[in-house]
Amino acid sequence: MLESENYIIGGKIEWEQINEGIQRQILGYNDQIMMVKMEFLTGSEVHYHSHVHSQCSYIASGIFEFDIDGEQKVVTTGNGLYMGSNVSHGVKCLEAGVIIDSFSPVRLDFLK
Repeated sequence: MLESENYIIGGKIEWEQINEGIQRQILGYNDQIMMVKMEFLTGSEVHYHSHVHSQCSYIASGIFEFDIDGEQKVVTTGNGLYMGSNVSHGVKCLEAGVIIDSFSPVRLDFLK
């Protein structure tokens, strides 16, 4: 069975740069679920895409404009989002912040 360590200490995990102005830390996973911390600088974006994984996201800080299946909304600290399997979505960071993403099943493409 694929799984992370039980304790993941954020200060000891290296950030992985994924786009200009966006980096991530993997905070735990097994075959069924994965949690990822994403840090965004103002103006950075994840272009419209889809994947087989269901995704829930929590806005820990910042202001973001999401497009989920053609519907655009601005979300801020404390808001949550859900993107079902194969639903197209993208995000632009309007004010620097952090998003906590959970995926099911695990995003094998995120593991090195």
